[in-house]
Amino acid sequence: MLNPHIFRAYDVRGRVGTDITPDVFRQVGRAYGTLIRRAHGHRVAVGQDNRLSSADLKAAFIAGVRAAGVSVVDVTLTPTPLLYFATAHWRLDGGANITGSHNPIEYNGVKMVHAGAAPLTEHEIQSLARMIEAGDFETGNGGIETRPPRDDYYAAVLERVHLARRLTVVVDAGNGVAGLYGPELLRRLGCKVIELYCESDGSFPNHLPDPEDPENVRDLQAKVRETGADIGVAYDGDADRVGVVDERGQRHEADLILILLARDLLSRHPGAKIVFDVKSSQSLIEDVRKHGGVPVMWKTGHSHLKRKMREDGILLGGEVSGHMFFAENYYGVDDGILASCKIIELAARSREPLSALFDSVPHLSATPELKAMCPDAEKFRVIDELAGELKRRYEVIDIDGARVLFPGGGWGLVRASNTNPYLTLRFEASTPQGIAEMKRVIYGALARYPFVTLPAE
Repeated sequence: MLNPHIFRAYDVRGRVGTDITPDVFRQVGRAYGTLIRRAHGHRVAVGQDNRLSSADLKAAFIAGVRAAGVSVVDVTLTPTPLLYFATAHWRLDGGANITGSHNPIEYNGVKMVHAGAAPLTEHEIQSLARMIEAGDFETGNGGIETRPPRDDYYAAVLERVHLARRLTVVVDAGNGVAGLYGPELLRRLGCKVIELYCESDGSFPNHLPDPEDPENVRDLQAKVRETGADIGVAYDGDADRVGVVDERGQRHEADLILILLARDLLSRHPGAKIVFDVKSSQSLIEDVRKHGGVPVMWKTGHSHLKRKMREDGILLGGEVSGHMFFAENYYGVDDGILASCKIIELAARSREPLSALFDSVPHLSATPELKAMCPDAEKFRVIDELAGELKRRYEVIDIDGARVLFPGGGWGLVRASNTNPYLTLRFEASTPQGIAEMKRVIYGALARYPFVTLPAE
């Protein structure tokens, strides 16, 4: 019996050994192969991260794809951005990477795309479950070949990124698969690289590879200060997200990183649109406008933003979670390794240290992303009711949850996570007191739901 909750908004994911097994992934692979074949595709890339369960899951997934009559290019052990790159660059009909991304070690999953690395829709992901339940599969005997994308990817990045001067960079891969790729690419760019937790170890013995959590970059901050490096970068488990630490050892939120990338893009494309998720800072909106761009707020989720970029011809996007999306002379995908190269390029171009670039960005008081545990079966109902209530008192942006605009310019967001059993909250205001008042309002509204566990802080 399949657990229907493994079929999520952006991927298929669950707990290994119960929800996720090789047999389950054989069926998911066959359903995905069926989807590709019915779209007149015949050849896809398949890769994996370095989690301890990934090799067996990949073998089963490939067997399922081939049983649907679709041939497989095995791109071996690879970050998700390189899977996207291989799919688009080699003009394949789709691609899938077996990865648990930044999740705890007991989880794993698969991220799947169409030709051009276009993301599957939520409806298409749900359709895989229906195919499996009905046994509605195509049949065939697809071929298989092995072709790592490393050299082609390195060549593509080296064509697009050039450093004006040599920088010292500390790289923390959190023992994820990025450690096999990121440091070598940065050396080829001309950086002096200091490696931290770049040894591949799918048990993640030092910290979870999730740079969005400030606790996971403490060692990176210390190493940057200790070595006098110019910049520190951190990747998540499959390297589609990035974290940045300046030469002072200060960590910066991803929406502020996007501000620097947006300024650079707008210098070449005046009037361009920049897309970002509803959790992003008001500083981003105002800075994009100040530099002649058009800010586009959109739904959280890498699939949502990639589709928006394709629909509206947008060249750059980002999420607070650390996904950065590049479509200027590239494939419109999220790539933490490419993002780190572009940030390093900006730092190398400046005569001032990286901290000075970030100091030029207006900083408001903001919380990190906060999580309120809430059952999957209840979270969307809670958000619907909460948004309705808050709209009676405040202006509310409801493209994804409720971004509540409070008097005085602050905002508070509450939305349902599309991937986990919790609500996501974030607050931003000109003062900490403003944040405290907004929290009082939204936490007070959530307190009516006994099954919602409010954040500890």
